[in-house]
Amino acid sequence: MIRPARIVIWCTVALLTPLIQAPTHAQPARVADETALHDLRVDVGYLSSDLLKGRETGTDGERLAAQYIAERFRELRLDSTWTQPFDFTYSPNPHASPEEGEPRTGRNVVGHLDRGAAHTVVIGAHYDHLGYGGVGSRAPGDSLIHNGADDNASGVAALLEIARQLQSADAEGSNVLFVGFSGEELGLYGSKHFVDALPVPADRVSYMINLDMVGRLGDERRLAVNGTGTSPAWDAALDAAAGATDITLAEDPSGLGASDHTSFYLDDIPAVHLFTGAHDDYHTPADDSHRIDYDGLHDVATFAVRLVEALDDDGALAFTETDDEQQGRRMSFDVTFGIMPDYVFEGEGMRIDAVTEEDGPAARAGMQEDDVIVRVGSVAVDDIYAYMDALGQLETGDTVPVVVERDEQTLEKTVQF
Repeated sequence: MIRPARIVIWCTVALLTPLIQAPTHAQPARVADETALHDLRVDVGYLSSDLLKGRETGTDGERLAAQYIAERFRELRLDSTWTQPFDFTYSPNPHASPEEGEPRTGRNVVGHLDRGAAHTVVIGAHYDHLGYGGVGSRAPGDSLIHNGADDNASGVAALLEIARQLQSADAEGSNVLFVGFSGEELGLYGSKHFVDALPVPADRVSYMINLDMVGRLGDERRLAVNGTGTSPAWDAALDAAAGATDITLAEDPSGLGASDHTSFYLDDIPAVHLFTGAHDDYHTPADDSHRIDYDGLHDVATFAVRLVEALDDDGALAFTETDDEQQGRRMSFDVTFGIMPDYVFEGEGMRIDAVTEEDGPAARAGMQEDDVIVRVGSVAVDDIYAYMDALGQLETGDTVPVVVERDEQTLEKTVQF
């Protein structure tokens, strides 16, 4: 039976159908079920609608999103559904002391698929976003709603599709906790609280899969998987899931990153983050539902299901602390190029996905989208990590030569920070 609230939402999204149709992409590995595609469009369309005003943690828009996710978990007939509140102090100034902030309450939404198994898998996606912009926005001059369709309505929609598929999948060796996290954009508040207050013993949690920005798979069908070094069990299972869905993987072993899997890794739980890559709409008002690749989103959800199936007989995965060199890499820098890196680029060098600052160092030097940085000063840039290492050595006021490859040309640019 369709619940009345769901009917209203479907009708609302139907009025917006021309705006949320999937872009044309290459044929996916499997033809997605039309009902599943419809639900993905409705879920992304509602969560990223102006009605929710950007889903900033602790606001009415976030509460509407939490209610929607809980209702969807109940529709999917999970064995139990509940909300997990957490308190935090909010301030628009990230450097403010706690006394200067405003007390707020966020909420995680949890659904439980109980198989009666000894171990539990956690699959999660954050549902909060930036509200009207502010801290974290790449369009700080705009007081427009940041709807966050890819970041991260796409991950929540995939989470719901995974829950649907796992109801009938050949994977009954583990229970599953599906979690919609809040507070991610403000500092992983929700996932940190969830790990601190796990509803099952920590040694009974096999692993965690995090879905954050999975709505832009596109023609290349390349999926970044971060955290592959957190357990030796990941490699074979990821290969099996990729082969079953015709998806190409770009793997990163580090367990640390700017998303919710980090909270689990720091508690010695193997965790991976699925991510279809950055884009110019990231953290701007342009991240809207009509830009989502819905066939690709369905395939990412199916990939996650195949991953769970491949690990079904493994029990609790062995945890591995990832390489100290990777853990020591900077998470922030004194300078910035003013570009968006292509995190799923597999060639040699660091490809520029977008030049994000009109008057930034890269733009002033004449660097362009699709340029591949191969050297910064004296540092050879083989990949994005070498790029970050080079960036970490620079200070405001430095001027360095930067070598880029553009089409079949090798160019040297002078960049001043």
